[in-house]
Amino acid sequence: MRYFEDFHAGDVYDLGSRAVTREEILDFARQFDPQYFHVDEERAKESIYGGLIASGWHTAAMTMRLACDAIVLQSASMGSPGLDELRWVRPVRPGDTLTARMEILSARASQSKPDRGIVISQVIVANQDGETVLTWKAMGMYRRRPA
Repeated sequence: MRYFEDFHAGDVYDLGSRAVTREEILDFARQFDPQYFHVDEERAKESIYGGLIASGWHTAAMTMRLACDAIVLQSASMGSPGLDELRWVRPVRPGDTLTARMEILSARASQSKPDRGIVISQVIVANQDGETVLTWKAMGMYRRRPA
């Protein structure tokens, strides 16, 4: 179990990898982001992307799953007040393999709630060619270690 005290500026965590399938792209987009370049393979060829791409929200959701499996579910996480600077840098395509890492930028104890601390991290996701496809800066709340 990781507590607030276990996170230090400069720490880097490998969040793992995940393959992206055509079916997942279509399923997610049909439900949540049905823009033509996410759901219509033929029309997507005529788009500025030249083919089917994953929704940025889908890429973010896949990244969140990697973060949960690698860090969040094995920690004293209390949730997050939000993300800053979410960027979809490059399109994610069927057959891509995404690899994510997280760097701790800062960790500070809460002034008003002594049972927790705030951890600021930068997440970077790259495809199989090492090209960055997504970045975000996250704020996570973590319980302090029990006395």
